[in-house]
Amino acid sequence: MIAVALTLLFVLLGLGLHVASALGWLAFTLSELYAFLPVMGALGELAWGSSSEGLLVAVPMFILMGELLLRSDIAEDMFRELSRYLAWLPGGVMHTNVGAAALFAATSGSSVATAATIGTVAMPNMLREGYNPRLFLASIAASGTLGILIPPSINMIVYGLLAEVSVSKLYLAAVVPGVVLALLFSLAILLACIVRPAWGGNRKARRDGSGGARTLVGALLAPIGLFVAIIGSIYTGLAAPSEAASIGAIAALVLCAMRRRLNVKMLRDAFEGTMKTTAMVMLIIIAAVFLSFTLGMIGLTERITQAVSSLSLTRFELLFAVCAFYLVLGCFMDPLSMIVTTAPIVIPVMTQAGWDPVWFGVVFMILSEAALITPPIGMNLFVIQSLRPAGPFSDLAIGILPFLGMMILMIALLALVPDVAMWLPRQAGP
Repeated sequence: MIAVALTLLFVLLGLGLHVASALGWLAFTLSELYAFLPVMGALGELAWGSSSEGLLVAVPMFILMGELLLRSDIAEDMFRELSRYLAWLPGGVMHTNVGAAALFAATSGSSVATAATIGTVAMPNMLREGYNPRLFLASIAASGTLGILIPPSINMIVYGLLAEVSVSKLYLAAVVPGVVLALLFSLAILLACIVRPAWGGNRKARRDGSGGARTLVGALLAPIGLFVAIIGSIYTGLAAPSEAASIGAIAALVLCAMRRRLNVKMLRDAFEGTMKTTAMVMLIIIAAVFLSFTLGMIGLTERITQAVSSLSLTRFELLFAVCAFYLVLGCFMDPLSMIVTTAPIVIPVMTQAGWDPVWFGVVFMILSEAALITPPIGMNLFVIQSLRPAGPFSDLAIGILPFLGMMILMIALLALVPDVAMWLPRQAGP
């Protein structure tokens, strides 16, 4: 049964079907082959139950917030001001890539949008100042993945729904690991440019005296203010994630109006982008819930759990095996597909082994980040490759390796010191 399910999944995805269609056909086929009761009759109720979940209100709100900020030139101002204070480090503007991506990730909730936005702003620096293309492009692709980890994260909402854990706790658990991972990315750049100074560009990095602290605060006020408003309202218990998302969307509208960027065309484009992305996410969620219900009906989830338990692996051996599985799977699937197809099966196994589902949610997001930058399907790699004027794709495939190493190091740190993720949720109480 397990072999049949995996074979069907890869065949359907290999045919180029949309993820939701592939999941739906997989659920239907498995139910016809193995279910002792028809499950198609439950599809309507499952679709309504999953799509009417109050938590999912946060999805379009966070998407709208990101769409508005994407069109307000906040990223460009933020990048320019950050570069004046970070360009003196070995690696120059590449540290700005990481810092700007981390801050923009805290307002967009989307890794692809973060990579595309920061890539568009940063690319002229690589061409003008002679940075090593492999390291420079990889720094943007890797930093863009922080949109999955640093709250608000749409993928975390989906994980929380499937794992039946608090999204508020997931958001709080991801704050410190998100910051630490950004610092590890910057460390990788620093070490590479100390060993190979030429990779850091042919212009001496120096702080630009223009601007000053006032302009820096002005450029960073929007992303930091939004992040504090969203996470602060959740941490203090003043708002649930769906309410905090609404606060963020309204604040984004106010920021766009203050910057004189709010007009009918901009709103139309933002609403259209929000509707398209929300429809895609919701369709995938409905198909994933149907698949999860079918797997439970035919007993596949229980079989896998029993099969893993019979191996008598220790907690850390199981974690190693799961990480290896996702690193390989990420070469062929995008993050959202990985989450919706595997979370209902893997989470019970990890929980039974003694790993906290909130803690594993953070690890899962990091593994999902890796899926965005592992060839041949890594979406962020293709986004950045499309932005450069010319050059082989192999530059990105090779340059990304140090950043993948830092992700693995981050997972190891979380395994050895779980409080890196769990301290903040515990402070927030039950």
